[in-house]
Formats: sequence, C-alpha cells, structure tokens
Amino acid sequence: MIPRAIFAAATVAALMAGPVLAQNYNRNPSFGTLNLSANFMPDPQVVNVTAGGNIPAERLGGANCVGTIADAPDVRLNYRAGQGLPLYISVRSNADTTLVINLPNGRWICNDDFDGLNPGIVFTNPMSGQYDIWIGHYDRGRRVPAQLLISEIPPRR
Repeated sequence: MIPRAIFAAATVAALMAGPVLAQNYNRNPSFGTLNLSANFMPDPQVVNVTAGGNIPAERLGGANCVGTIADAPDVRLNYRAGQGLPLYISVRSNADTTLVINLPNGRWICNDDFDGLNPGIVFTNPMSGQYDIWIGHYDRGRRVPAQLLISEIPPRR
C-alpha cells in the first residue's frame, strides 16, 4: 500500500511537467491504438508491450522522466472522457519500468515507481483526446516484457 502523500506527490509532479519538443508522437504506435470512451469495458484494458529503447527519457525534462524509450509511441489511447470518471494509466512488469505520456494538450508527463517499481499516473479529471504512451526501461537498448493497463478504477489508497 502506498501512502497518500506519495500518491499525491506523484500526481502533482506528473501534472506540473511542461511542454517540450521530444519523441515523435506522429509515428504509428508500435503496439496498437485503443479507442475508449468513459465507462469502457472490460476494465482494465491491457496491452502487452516490450518496454525500453535507446533514447534517454531525461531529454524530456522533469525529475520524473527517466529510463530509455523508443522513438515511436508504444501505445496510442484515443479517450473520450465523461461521467466524472478518473483515468489511471499504469505499467506492470517484473523489470523496473518508467512511463512517459504526451497528453492531448501537448504537455508531457512522466512517472517512475508509483507501485513498487511499476509506474502509474492517475488523472482525476482526464481530458478527451489523444494520449501517446511510451514505456521505458533503465538498461539502454535492452527490451523487457511489460503490460500497459488503462483503467477508470484508480488504486485504493
């Protein structure tokens, strides 16, 4: 169980990251596109991916942008928000992974170690639009299996 203070700090830090020039979100995602509307089923949606790449996420700026990622997004999420539901984007892996997201408004957010070594971000009031998602890893060039989870049920705190 993660203390509320860590949860809140991770959420605030994620939302504070500013816009930067970085990854090529115009490229086709390597592991597919999800088109979801509020109250989607099944929840969570799970996409099997291979995390990592050769590009340092640190170039995005911000203290939470770490690990190495690919040039193209791993997954694209086209999301239609509504019904006051939150959006929770997380990664599950046996390796230490990181999460990088380009939001519909062009801002970049990153997270590492939200739940143990697994990254995650909770959007309490998500935007509608395109979310481009990268899953990073610390061992540059090494690729590791991971699962991207998209849910409207944030973890209990």
